[in-house]
Amino acid sequence: MSAEAHRGGGGGGEPVSNGSCSASDAARKVQHQSSCESPTWETTESVSKATIPRRSSLIKDGSRAGREKKKTVSFSSSLSEKKISSAAGCIHSMVEGSELKKIRPNSRVYQRYYLLDAGLQALFWEPSKKESDKARIYLNSIREVRIGRNTETFRTSGVYEQVSEDCAFSIIYGELYESLDLVANSAEVANIWVTGLRYLMQYGKQALDTLANSQDSLRLRWLEQLFSSAADLNKQDGAEERILLQSAINLVQSVNPGVSSVKVENRFKEIQRLREKMCNESGFKDHTGNEKPSEKKEQVTKQEFIEVFHDFCTRPEIYFLLVQFSSNKEYLDAKDLMKFIEAEQGVAQVSEEMSLKLIQTHEPSAEGRQQGHMSLDGFTSYLTSSECHLFDREHNTICQDMSQPLSHYYINSSHNTYLIEDQFRGPSDVSGYIRALKMGCRCVEVDVWDGPDGEPVVCTGHSLSRPLALNSVLEAIGRFAFVASDYPLILCIENHCSLQQQKVLLQHLTKILGDRLYRDPPDEGAMYLPSPLALRHRILLKGKKLEPTNLGGEDGEVSEEDEGAEMSQRIKTVNAGGTEKDVVQKSISLTSSSQSNTPHPSPKRFQLLRELSDLVTLCHSVSFKDFKTSSKTQKPWELCSFHESLALRLAGDSPGDFVNHNKHFLSRVYPKPMRIDSSNMNPQDLWKCGCQIVSMNFQTAGLMMDLNTAWFRQNGSCGYVLRPAIMRQEVSYFSADTKDTVPGVTPQLLHVKVISGQNLPKPKGSGAKGDVVDPYVYVEIHGIPADCTERRTRTVTQNGDNPVFDESFEFQINLPELAMVRFVVLDDDFIGDEFIGQYTIPLECLQPGYRHVPLQSLTGEDLPHAKLFVHVALTNRRGGGKPHKRGISVRKTRKGREYTALRDLGVRTVDEVFKMAAPLLREAADLRGNMQNSVAVFRELCGVSAVANLMQCVLALSSRVSGPEGNPLLLFDLRDNYPTLEPQGPLPDVLRRVVSTYETMVNSSKAVMEFADAIYEKILHIQTMAMDFHENLQNLAMKEGLKGSKVSRALESFSWNITILKGQADLLIHAKAEVEDNMKQVHDAALTGNLCREGIGLKRVRSLTGRGPDDNTSA
Repeated sequence: MSAEAHRGGGGGGEPVSNGSCSASDAARKVQHQSSCESPTWETTESVSKATIPRRSSLIKDGSRAGREKKKTVSFSSSLSEKKISSAAGCIHSMVEGSELKKIRPNSRVYQRYYLLDAGLQALFWEPSKKESDKARIYLNSIREVRIGRNTETFRTSGVYEQVSEDCAFSIIYGELYESLDLVANSAEVANIWVTGLRYLMQYGKQALDTLANSQDSLRLRWLEQLFSSAADLNKQDGAEERILLQSAINLVQSVNPGVSSVKVENRFKEIQRLREKMCNESGFKDHTGNEKPSEKKEQVTKQEFIEVFHDFCTRPEIYFLLVQFSSNKEYLDAKDLMKFIEAEQGVAQVSEEMSLKLIQTHEPSAEGRQQGHMSLDGFTSYLTSSECHLFDREHNTICQDMSQPLSHYYINSSHNTYLIEDQFRGPSDVSGYIRALKMGCRCVEVDVWDGPDGEPVVCTGHSLSRPLALNSVLEAIGRFAFVASDYPLILCIENHCSLQQQKVLLQHLTKILGDRLYRDPPDEGAMYLPSPLALRHRILLKGKKLEPTNLGGEDGEVSEEDEGAEMSQRIKTVNAGGTEKDVVQKSISLTSSSQSNTPHPSPKRFQLLRELSDLVTLCHSVSFKDFKTSSKTQKPWELCSFHESLALRLAGDSPGDFVNHNKHFLSRVYPKPMRIDSSNMNPQDLWKCGCQIVSMNFQTAGLMMDLNTAWFRQNGSCGYVLRPAIMRQEVSYFSADTKDTVPGVTPQLLHVKVISGQNLPKPKGSGAKGDVVDPYVYVEIHGIPADCTERRTRTVTQNGDNPVFDESFEFQINLPELAMVRFVVLDDDFIGDEFIGQYTIPLECLQPGYRHVPLQSLTGEDLPHAKLFVHVALTNRRGGGKPHKRGISVRKTRKGREYTALRDLGVRTVDEVFKMAAPLLREAADLRGNMQNSVAVFRELCGVSAVANLMQCVLALSSRVSGPEGNPLLLFDLRDNYPTLEPQGPLPDVLRRVVSTYETMVNSSKAVMEFADAIYEKILHIQTMAMDFHENLQNLAMKEGLKGSKVSRALESFSWNITILKGQADLLIHAKAEVEDNMKQVHDAALTGNLCREGIGLKRVRSLTGRGPDDNTSA
């Protein structure tokens, strides 16, 4: 299957962005190397070409002559390339030098060649108009090395949006805290410079000597022990210690099980060939006893083993992450790990004891476990474990309120469950029911027809599929109904049987399903259906029912449900000698006629057995006429089934009415008959309208089934997912086709960094390129139209083992409760990109921080050891702070702030009530806005990214407030609920600004806590006053002289205003929770970063939004 087919053919919308860290689309096929260059930079410089000569990036004097063919840095796992995964390697690379772009405050971009001098004392660059001693920065003057676009120069630069966050870094130096703002050609090069500079800041010019004595010793000793334990016991005296080649391969695969044994073996043999060649060229004889050459090649030396182990088991992206949190050590101690888990992974209340427990679990070396140190291999083990899975483990159990009406949930539903291939010739089998029920399906279909020997059968009418015995189908349903979920199962019975065989159908239902059949009549006065909780372990029959007026006799006449009639007509066309093309043409004409206003012939009538009718209680099938009729006459226990084409037409024409209809009634949507191949509709198109039961062909893999499977993986895979609150509230305004923000719902910003991939397999059936894979990743957002978008990374050529992408994307999510994120990995090919793997996850189930994403095949099975490594941050989650666009212009003052407006209804008495809320809404918006704006300014001064939380801000601050003698210039007093930041002596200007901004943030936070409750109560009071008019609103509008569409607009405006009032009131409560969480993060970060006075407030507090490591979930 082609990649585009599997991805759903998303090529019709906006152009797919390749991220800011890549070459242009036109050059992408030619230039596959990682690049952070932007074509617009060339334009920026060429604009002034006539007046200002362009400064060449090529050096033509002797200082560069020996570096024309300098070594390039690559992280490919190709056998011939070397990874840099040590501080010493970073420093050596810096001495070699790199092309970097320098960003100036005037938005000019200068390309220079930056080097570290051989004495490791200064950084200098070429060319420069400055004198040589001035075109350098001495390392002892560097105060901080900052990652990302997080200085004032970057933020105010005209090229800010063109610079990749992952390729940018800044060097803060001198008494005045000046900044040198640089952009590397790749994220890997940026990581090398940041890591190397931080080591040099700590260890000075003795860094390499220090590293030579201690560097990686923990890992090295462990590898030596690992090798010795497998060494050949029969080695001869004086011979070099060796192990069998297969033993060495097994040791490598024990740490990296996804790597191919053939690749490991080839690497060993390549090293041995190089060694033999060097020995031959130097005339040196390798004295290894009396072994034959063939025997030598089947053995491996210690040095060879360590080198190959480093090649296949060292992930540079994890190494750079480790040294970022390890205070420039080659391992993490318990405090380092605690800081990482709390600040980055969003886990609250982490103790050193918990960190030590993780070290004991994941650290492979006995020495590391004994000392409480986690090496690179232990850290890799932790990050690839289930604890760092992208999917939030809370959703592995029931975690939503299951006591709401049945109509308030999406229900996992199957179409023609008995079919296991296409709708036309494909076989039918009981296994279809078993598979669907095991996957958490809560609504299955049973089409029952007269069968031979008086026994009803299950099949599609007039099809070529083999019919199934009804009793075997019901036995399978009875056996597996509640294996995956305790919540109610809906059995859609499409009855085509004669009265005689209906009696047999009745007997089978009552005998096989027994007491699990729900038979209680509905409560006539009820406004809603019972809840899933109240219906646990019950089976609900959905079908036709005799009218209550028809009380006499054992049977009566009802209209026949025959969803397969159109399908049957097409099947007859084929059986009569028509071609597949005839079928498709007829489908189009039939579908067109079904969407037109042409009156349809009356449905066929048939006799229904009364006892069978009485088994249908809560899911009575009725015909749909229009929303106005349904709102007046439909009962909560009556259910309408919609043809896919009709449902989509209603969603387009009346999206608001469809949402309101589904607040009280169940709606079921089944595929259009044109889908003979059992293809699937997009369930999101119907979920956004609130349709609860969207019937899917479970047997057909692809994008649509991926969405359905992922959606119902949440909430313990129980088959029921609570719909968004705005779709459940009695009075609310929501349009399913909105392409803008949703009133009453605060948008969230999702930040996704695709870091790397691991063990990406060759696409199935692909043989054109052999074992070569050229992967790239799409990140897709699925949800309401305003949220649907996609971004892609660059292509990494010829690397499926550990391709490093290092690209970041941001997405605004306007309705988070209905959004899903999908990662798709494709193989770049000139002929046609091919599918490698995918993973889809509801936004609500994302865990923040550094996470691994398990990739799945076309059919939904996990691909062994194939993963993506990503970083995720989300607004209002502990793993990511409140996002704000950068630049002074975006920081809106009270004067320039945008306020949500209420609408006039044209009904004087009601409008006067709503006008009372206008000043309160402005006050509420100011309270929240001032607090969030002050947090954003404080974050910028701390020099962290826009998605960082306050814990990350304070931890970043702790690394740069040391005085001349190493004492901190700032300390927090933690005795109060609002920690105060106190200077410990004279401060430089930049730290005075930090203190001032922090005080502003605390004051605005106090204002939220002081005034929010009173404003909240007043807004709710006005909302209650307005709701008193709700029942009689239409009459009031008509009395005011409103008619027709003006009345409808007045009703719509009323819903809008109520939604705004409730949404703004809820935001005030959320703002209070945000303030409490912010202050607790500051408190905990001050403790972790040693920025608090001894003995004052030294008690860790628990964050509201962060989860504890041992939190249990409850319904």
